[in-house]
Amino acid sequence: QVQLVESGGGLVQAGGSLMLSCAASGRTFSAYAMGWFRQAPGKEREFVARVKWSAGTTDYADSVKGRFTISRDNAKNTVYLQMNSLKAEDTAVYYCAAGGYWSWFNYEYDYWGQGTQVTVSS
Repeated sequence: QVQLVESGGGLVQAGGSLMLSCAASGRTFSAYAMGWFRQAPGKEREFVARVKWSAGTTDYADSVKGRFTISRDNAKNTVYLQMNSLKAEDTAVYYCAAGGYWSWFNYEYDYWGQGTQVTVSS
């Protein structure tokens, strides 16, 4: 089992920045990749960014490319999502996930955090 706890959400004005953190514990060695997903009201959960635990390889959804940065600190078992130039359409609950595949798809991630709300006011 892998336990994930997100933090760092909140309310920010458009154009502002937030950094989300995801602290992992348990059998973290079983996680090949970490992902951030988000879900806005009335919409399906969508991929935001992913990172490989060991190699640090990253990948982003087109909607956040150039504005968001995913990173990881292996020593702290923590993954971060730095979000800059935030837009109203970034408003959503953001979830951290861990899985054994390098995937964009939420169903291929085995472990999930509880989510953290990000609200961007325009």
